[in-house]
Amino acid sequence: MAGQKKDTKDGKREKIKTNFLEAGEAGINRVKHKLMVMSGKGGVGKTTIAVNLAVSLVNRGYTVGLMDADIHGPNVPKMLGIEDEQIRSSPVGMLPVTALPGLKVISVGLLLSDRDTPVIWRGPVKMSLIKQFTSDIAWGELDYLVIDLPPGTGDEPLSVAQLIPNVDGAIIVTTPQEVSLLDSRKAVNFAKQVKIPVIGIVENMAGFVCPECGTQIDLFKIGGGENAAKALGVPFLGRIPINPKICESGDSGMPFVLENNQNDTKHFELIIDKVEEFVKGKSE
Repeated sequence: MAGQKKDTKDGKREKIKTNFLEAGEAGINRVKHKLMVMSGKGGVGKTTIAVNLAVSLVNRGYTVGLMDADIHGPNVPKMLGIEDEQIRSSPVGMLPVTALPGLKVISVGLLLSDRDTPVIWRGPVKMSLIKQFTSDIAWGELDYLVIDLPPGTGDEPLSVAQLIPNVDGAIIVTTPQEVSLLDSRKAVNFAKQVKIPVIGIVENMAGFVCPECGTQIDLFKIGGGENAAKALGVPFLGRIPINPKICESGDSGMPFVLENNQNDTKHFELIIDKVEEFVKGKSE
């Protein structure tokens, strides 16, 4: 009997060990491609783009990691419906939360004891956490790691850029107003200064189509992102129109590209096509 108990315990230990090994070693050494999603200012829908980009890649058969590097506004868990999940430790490092098959997520929002707790940290503490996200998380083998940066060009974006080697490129998210040229210019120049290729600019909140009559209304004008791309000499990836379903999906924790038809999500898919083409071209 004693031998049987020992065998059972050893079997459980071996199974646990195997599961940890499947998670992979800590760090990002086995990540093939790394993409940054950033913006010159807040409130442009950067996290919405990052989440739907990551899920779209999963839909195409890739294994994907999503790093929420926005320390003070960690909204990724809410948008993926994993607010009640917690990060666990293992012999090979901290294990990211699996939001859906093929998508691993890390966020400071998964470390807080309460959703309403503000993160009141100075720079060195934030930098230490971002370093842990890159070195102590058992990401395992991934096709893509999507990094949702905080808005602006301050400490956090700079730290991520310095800590993550061989970033494939940055996706700049902006809005249609002409003032977006100013913010986009800063984000593009930031990427160039830290030697990260600019994949292109996404113009978010570009027009609204009335669900009753089908008329398009340009609430915030249109074309600011495209004009910025031309002026800065970087690709224009496409426009995402204002759609109440995108807002609803973020609130419900069900990504927009998962629960809507192809006609609704075509704007995202066209952008993903260009991102995929950029990465493949860079690898050849």
